[in-house]
Amino acid sequence: MKAKNRDQSLSDSRELDGSYDQLTGEPPSQSKKTIKQRFLKLLPCCKPSAAPSISQSKCYLTLSTSLPPSMCPASLDTDSVEDDFELSTVCHRPESMDKLQEQTKFTKKELQVLYRGFKNECPSGVVNEENFKTIYSQFFPQGDSSMYAHFLFEAFDTNKNGSVSFEDFVFGLSIILRGTINDRLNWAFNLYDLNKDGCITKEEMLDIMKSIYDMMGKYTYPTMQDDAPREHVESFFQKMDRNKDGVVTVEEFIESCKKDENIMQSMQLFDNVI
Repeated sequence: MKAKNRDQSLSDSRELDGSYDQLTGEPPSQSKKTIKQRFLKLLPCCKPSAAPSISQSKCYLTLSTSLPPSMCPASLDTDSVEDDFELSTVCHRPESMDKLQEQTKFTKKELQVLYRGFKNECPSGVVNEENFKTIYSQFFPQGDSSMYAHFLFEAFDTNKNGSVSFEDFVFGLSIILRGTINDRLNWAFNLYDLNKDGCITKEEMLDIMKSIYDMMGKYTYPTMQDDAPREHVESFFQKMDRNKDGVVTVEEFIESCKKDENIMQSMQLFDNVI
């Protein structure tokens, strides 16, 4: 019985990361080196420049998320080591590939690439907030990304159980990368609505802006002033708080974003990430 459960666990895991042929049940004919090279081409990993410009911060008005360099797919040296590694570390088993494909806008190949990267970075099948912050910090070594990563983690942790599973990850990523404009803007609004009461206050937006400026670091060009986050918030509310009641509703947020050319252009950057 134990051996049967072991085989089933490994089979389910390998169905997701594409490490066996689902038709024959056998390993694919390609070498592991070839597979790894193919995955790397499908999932480009990049880092921002050491000295980002202030204009880059505008892209974060809607959203900033991507896979860290360490999530690039990797394979182990032998099948036996891989089997023991998978069995001992995969504590959370994701839903079937077909179900995830139905529930997201990713193809089976894309899901396999994403799962392999996720499993490589999070062998237990879930990631907690501290690990999420560590992963995200690899993209912004020149600044402090911990607070923005906290806000982003809260947005991905839809079950509010203190962890993000592969399902949570791909559901959010599907909206960000493949959703409609309204889907993406709703997701971004939820990110900024820190207390989830249906509106964004100046205090909430200031917390977000401070976290973005902290993440960008002090070595931007031109140098950012200390009062830049507050000025950004005032500009934000001047454009979006249509009825001047001191808060921005989701309707005001979506309507204003759609009319802002810079925001619409920044959202298009996510169209070809995968």
